[in-house]
Amino acid sequence: MSILAEERKLIILEQLRSAGQVKVLTLAERLCVSEETVRRDLKQLENEGLLNRVYGGAIPQKFSNYEPPYIQRQAIYKEDKQRIGEAAAELVKSGDTIAIDVGTTLLEFAKAIQGRQRLTILTNSLAVSFCLMESLNMGRFTGKVIIIGGELNPQQQSLSGVIGEEMMKQFTVDKAFLSAGGITTERGISDYDIHECRMSKLFAQSANEVIVLADHSKLGKDAFVQIIPLEAVNTIVSDTSPPEPWLPLLNDYQMAWIQT
Repeated sequence: MSILAEERKLIILEQLRSAGQVKVLTLAERLCVSEETVRRDLKQLENEGLLNRVYGGAIPQKFSNYEPPYIQRQAIYKEDKQRIGEAAAELVKSGDTIAIDVGTTLLEFAKAIQGRQRLTILTNSLAVSFCLMESLNMGRFTGKVIIIGGELNPQQQSLSGVIGEEMMKQFTVDKAFLSAGGITTERGISDYDIHECRMSKLFAQSANEVIVLADHSKLGKDAFVQIIPLEAVNTIVSDTSPPEPWLPLLNDYQMAWIQT
C-alpha cells in the first residue's frame, strides 16, 4: 500500500538520521512507490534544507532547522523512549522540585513518575501537563504542577516566549529534565525551536542538576539552536552507550551516563 507524501518524508528523514544516508532504490522498495516519486521527495526535502542529494540517494545536512510535529514524533522509537523515560523517572525523589522540558521522550518520563510524594513540577509542555494532571487525579504521585505559560505552539504542544521566560526566572529547581534534538561534543545539547530552546536554557540555569534524555538518533547530531554546552550536563539517559571517542571528555566532565 502506498504511503502519503508527508509520511514518506518523515520516514526518509528518520532513515537518514539513523543510517547516515538513504538510497533511492531501497526507499522505493520500502515505501512501495516508484524511484521517480522518491527522487521528487528528496528534491523537495533538499529545497527545504533538510538533506543534500547525491548520486543514487541523499546524505544529511550538517545541521537541520526542521523538527516533525509532536504527534508524528510520538511513534518514532516509542519503545526506546519508554525505557529512557522509565530510567529517568528513577532519578526523581520524594520532595523534589523538577522542571520538565518539551519532547516526546519527556512525555514518556512524565508517564513513568509514580510513588513519589510532595513533588513540585514545572513544565511548558501541554502534553506533559495533561499527563501529570491525570496522574495526580489517579493518585500516582502527590504534589503540584505549575505550567509555565506563554505563546502556544500547536504543532509541538508547547508554551514559550517572553511571558514564560520571565515567569521561569523566579524559580530554582532541584533537577531539570531536558530533551535534545542533537548532542555533540562540540556544541553540546541543541534543538530546533528558538523560543523553546530559550526556555530549556532557563530550565538548565535554574537547576542544581541537569539531566538530558536522548535516544540513539540524537547522538553526534547538530540541531539548529544550542541550548547548553556538554559540560553543563550532569547526566544523560539514553538507550545506547556513549560513543567511544566521547568517553575521555565525559570523564573530564564527571558526567553520568545511564544506558537503558
